[in-house]
Formats: sequence, C-alpha cells, structure tokens
Amino acid sequence: MKKTKRIQQIIVLVLIAAAIASYFLVEPVKTTLDQIFSMFATGDFAVVKDFVESYGPYAMAVSALLMIFQSLMAPLPAFLITFANANLFGWWQGAILSWSSAMAGAALCFWLAKVLGREVVEKITSKTGLEQIDVFFEKYGKQSILIARLLPFMSFDIVSYAAGLTSMKFWPFFIATGIGQLPATIVYSYVGGMLTGGAKMFVTGLLILFALSVLVVMLRQIYQARQKTKFEKSNTVK
Repeated sequence: MKKTKRIQQIIVLVLIAAAIASYFLVEPVKTTLDQIFSMFATGDFAVVKDFVESYGPYAMAVSALLMIFQSLMAPLPAFLITFANANLFGWWQGAILSWSSAMAGAALCFWLAKVLGREVVEKITSKTGLEQIDVFFEKYGKQSILIARLLPFMSFDIVSYAAGLTSMKFWPFFIATGIGQLPATIVYSYVGGMLTGGAKMFVTGLLILFALSVLVVMLRQIYQARQKTKFEKSNTVK
C-alpha cells in the first residue's frame, strides 16, 4: 500500500513539475493561463462567458475543464463559471454542466490531498486557508462540506483538499459534496440565466450578503462552542 502511494506521489509530482515547466517554456500555454487568471480577476461572469463562447462547439468541454482547473488552483471563484454557463447554455443545462464538472474537480482535489499529504497541499493552496477549514471540520465534520458550498467567497476547493487530509472516506465526501453543492448550483444557475447589466451586480451583492449572514452565524456558533469547551475544562480542573 505504501509503495503504491509512493509511486502515485512521484507520478503526480512529475505531472505538476511538467505543468509548471510548460507554463514558462511553452508560450501558448503561458498566454492562455495568463488570460484565464486575468479573466477570473475581473470578477465579471460576462468575461468568462465570452471566453467559453469563443470555443464554439467545444464550449461545454472548455467550461468543464475550466471548472476543474479552478478547483485545482484554489481559490479561483467557481460561481463565475456557474453564472456564465447558465447565461450561455440555459439555466438547467448550465446547472448540470456546472454541477458535474465541479463534482469532478472536488473528487480530484480530494484524491490529490490523499496522495500528496498536507505539506504539498499547503503549497498548492495556503496554510492559513487550510487552518481555517480545520476549524470547520473540527466542529461540523461532514456538515462543513454542505455548508461551505453555500458560501460563494469561500473556497470550496480548499474544503475538498482539507477533506482529503482527514480520515474521511471518498464516498461519504462525494455524496456530501453532491448534496451540498446542488441547491446553490441550481439557484446560481437560475439567477445567472437572467443576469444582465445592473441586475448582475445587484443579485451578486445579494448572494454575497446572504453568504456573509451564514458565515456570521457559523462563526458565532463556533465561538460559543469553544467558550463552552473552555468552561467545561476549567470546571474539570477545579
């Protein structure tokens, strides 16, 4: 088992090294990746939509690859792709595309974390991000996955990586991922299919406000749970 994992680690690290080398040595790769990063930096789903649409009959495949790519390169915002897919392909087709490709990305992140371990994952994502998610898992366990998918500004990809670093098995993770992301994907896709002009910013603002409200409630619960634990420990010592 250990030998197999070691071989997997070597293969994955070689692929990562090859990908990094191609960025610096192959000009078309560098140009495309720079365009993708710049596109996400705008925070405008219309820019993502134009990029995907430019590939014509391959647009769906490009969108799926883009969703998987953003999963690996946390914390790029997935909801921009969800909005773009709905606006480009229709809300229900866009929802299916976004949901299935996000599931593939989450599964890949989970597997990479299992293979590579925490030290490498911290370099791919961030040490601070993983530590924040650790707090989620400590309190909520599997529910963290269900909740985190509702927060558009929280990197669910880091949650996928973090889950892979725990003792959680793949199928419980995969099922929780599917259930947790489905409502948000449907809502974002339905809304994304109608977004134009000023409505885009208005609805995006509402989604962020809702997400902030959920986050405040969760942080409050975590704080109260910690205070309760400290109180119980202090009473035990006495």
